[in-house]
This record gives sequence, structure tokens and C-alpha cells, in this order.
Amino acid sequence: MSTEFNERLSEPYDERAQIWIVGTREQVNHIISEMYVKQIVTDRGQFSLLVPAPFAQGKFMSVLLR
Repeated sequence: MSTEFNERLSEPYDERAQIWIVGTREQVNHIISEMYVKQIVTDRGQFSLLVPAPFAQGKFMSVLLR
């Protein structure tokens, strides 16, 4: 994980469990919406902003901090 992405997270990555979603922009948005509809998360705001994945060209990612 890049230092730049670590700085975007509200808490250090090792203090809370994370769920990473990586895929196309549409795939990531769909999974976030699906998790909200299935009530796995109570608020879409629990996800980080959608950012380009630093390790996969052309892919995007979002992180759910639990």
C-alpha cells in the first residue's frame, strides 16, 4: 500500500479491520451499493473515497473500515 493512500485513511491501517474492494469504477460502486442494500453497512460514508488502485492499472478501489 502506498504512503499516499495510507494518509487518506482516517486511522492507521493496522488498528481496524478492513475490507478492500478493487475493480472497475462501476464494479466498486455496485458492490458498495449492494453492501448498503443488504445492510452489511449502515452508511455508505463508512467507505473511503473511490481512488485509482496504486497496484492495478485501470482499476479503482475503496476501503471499508470496520
